[in-house]
Amino acid sequence: MKIRKVTAADLQLGMPIPWNVYSDSGALLVRKGHMIASANQIAYLIECGSFEDYSEASSGSAEPGSVLRKLDGACQALDGLQAAIAGGAAPPDTRRKLEGIAATVGDAISLNVDIATASILHHQLGAPYPVRHCINTAIVARLLALARDRPPEDVMAVTLAALTMNLGMLEHHQRWHDGAAPFDAAERDRMLAHPERSERLLREAGVTDHVWLDCVLHHHENEDGTGYPFGKVGAQIPPLAKLVSLADRYCARVSERGYRPPMAANAALRDMLLEARTTLHTNLASLLIRTLGIYPIGGWVRLLNGEVAVVARRGVQSTTPHVVSVLGPRGAPLEVFLERDTREPLHAIREVLTNAQVAALNGPPLRMERIWGPAAAV
Repeated sequence: MKIRKVTAADLQLGMPIPWNVYSDSGALLVRKGHMIASANQIAYLIECGSFEDYSEASSGSAEPGSVLRKLDGACQALDGLQAAIAGGAAPPDTRRKLEGIAATVGDAISLNVDIATASILHHQLGAPYPVRHCINTAIVARLLALARDRPPEDVMAVTLAALTMNLGMLEHHQRWHDGAAPFDAAERDRMLAHPERSERLLREAGVTDHVWLDCVLHHHENEDGTGYPFGKVGAQIPPLAKLVSLADRYCARVSERGYRPPMAANAALRDMLLEARTTLHTNLASLLIRTLGIYPIGGWVRLLNGEVAVVARRGVQSTTPHVVSVLGPRGAPLEVFLERDTREPLHAIREVLTNAQVAALNGPPLRMERIWGPAAAV
């Protein structure tokens, strides 16, 4: 590593700065990830800025990893493995393969938790819904377990449970997701039976971890006893199963279904907080909000100045995240995305927008790489 002056070749309009930039005295001028919005900013950084250059030390290593590529790889591996387990043809090393997929999800989160969280809202078309939903649920369940300071074996157990919780309805899941017709009696019975069938398939595949199996078996139980398959209440439900259930419900709400559009992320959180009066534990619903934020990363907002922005990262306070504006006050796409601090009065959040509201403005599809940089490349 060496300290190197910023040059004109290092920067261009609209790019996120790939390192922290410091003055000659060591003061931080610009944080890593800041979007360059003007030629004046570039000129200032060239004149006054330096950064820590690790390129020589890592010149023989691979290019920086992409969170989205890791998650897509996890989806691809899980797709075939789920089908094999559900079809009764689980390979002898099923557990090792599932643990490898869970580790990949963990690696993606460690690489950039903001991108991993935002992918739940913005990176849904690369895999069938039954697979992507399990990966999404694994991301949130893992974050919840970490937020509860659970030991590594519990973090792995909830991740594995999220990946395998729906094996028992795999053959019907995509059709149920796409369809708008209500279930008939036979399909409702299949749906209600899927936790037990998923657990049985895992046992047949050689899984013996009772914590993992209990999470799968009980991830649809409710605090008030109205859940399934056993109608357990409160303390009868394994605590880690409650984390998987919470993650499952959130990810289902923010996903598009054949019979309804996706909920805005903060609306889903608010809905679950209301649900905590009956079917969820209030403390856990609050944990989900603390973990994901009042304005979850990736959510759409309109600012007081009229710009439409994406929540890019947490702010000092939960009510004032850092956002990146992508549409101007009159709805025109911005050629250069603008990073905004919502603590500033002009850039305070006026309202949360749904995907449908943003789509109605006819803006171009969002490329996550433009918000979060190379780690969000596909």
